[in-house]
Amino acid sequence: MASVPLAKILYRVLSWGTLVALVVTLLLILRKSPPPDVPYDPAAAARVEQKFTAAAQASAEGQPAQVHLDSTELNSYLAQNLELEGSAPASSAPLVRPAANPPTVGEVRSTVKEVKIDLEGDVVKAYVVFDFHGKDMSLELDGRLSSQDGYLKFQPVAGKFGSFPLPQSALDSAVQHLMASPENREKLRLPPEISSIQVVNGEAVISYR
Repeated sequence: MASVPLAKILYRVLSWGTLVALVVTLLLILRKSPPPDVPYDPAAAARVEQKFTAAAQASAEGQPAQVHLDSTELNSYLAQNLELEGSAPASSAPLVRPAANPPTVGEVRSTVKEVKIDLEGDVVKAYVVFDFHGKDMSLELDGRLSSQDGYLKFQPVAGKFGSFPLPQSALDSAVQHLMASPENREKLRLPPEISSIQVVNGEAVISYR
């Protein structure tokens, strides 16, 4: 029997190795990662409303004010006020679009089914479950919130698509494309009475003028 050339053997090994790597990557993406364990308290949403009302009143009277929200308060408020899939009309535009036309915040939100936020130190950790062509998939984004020139900014520091870790370059590119749209940028404009938003010591801190 003629021996198989070493080059051909290496080619077959590499080909199968690449195929296995692609299959593993696909399985990791399709596997939803577990959500963060953030307590939900219906009374917390009411406390948040009271904090916003008091801060707005102080701001109207010319006094500086701040609203501090922990993870429980933030998630409870979002659960009662965030319009997710099924509670708001879904956009008819496709989510997958050319790079020159990134999806708008409204189009992305129309596919979102669950949102949970955790706050650790100065980092906000967002967990999102969304519908992608009939399949529930999860996305995790860790980053730092700040504000500049009256707009909210998000600097990603880590992320996972399903259980697949995303490289920093992909995170930076995705955020840049999403924020490149003028429509998206306007949705991130802060109300005139709010001077800044940031995460400090595991709390979201909203400062009023």
